[in-house]
Amino acid sequence: QVQVVESGGGLVQAGGSLRLSCTASGSIDTIDAMAWYRRAPGKQQRELVAIISSGGTTNYAESVKDRFTIFRENAKNTVYLQMNSLKPEDTADYFCKTRVYMGLYHEFWGQGTLVTVSS
Repeated sequence: QVQVVESGGGLVQAGGSLRLSCTASGSIDTIDAMAWYRRAPGKQQRELVAIISSGGTTNYAESVKDRFTIFRENAKNTVYLQMNSLKPEDTADYFCKTRVYMGLYHEFWGQGTLVTVSS
């Protein structure tokens, strides 16, 4: 089994920064990709960005482009989301999805971490 745990959420004023972390642990052969999603109150969950094992990333969602940065530490099975210039509309639950190769590809989700940005 694989466990995925996010951390780093909290309350921050608009214009501030937070860094989220997501660590995968358990019976892992290879982590293929890790991605950040968020679900704002009353809205659908959206993918923000993903990073693959080589370090390449997908395109950032337009709403976070140039403000958020994803990076990972492969040795720690951890991915980070550096969030700068936060806006009240960034308030959401942030989730991490990890795709792991264990003979087949499997996806695991964390429980999420809440980010609240005050105006």
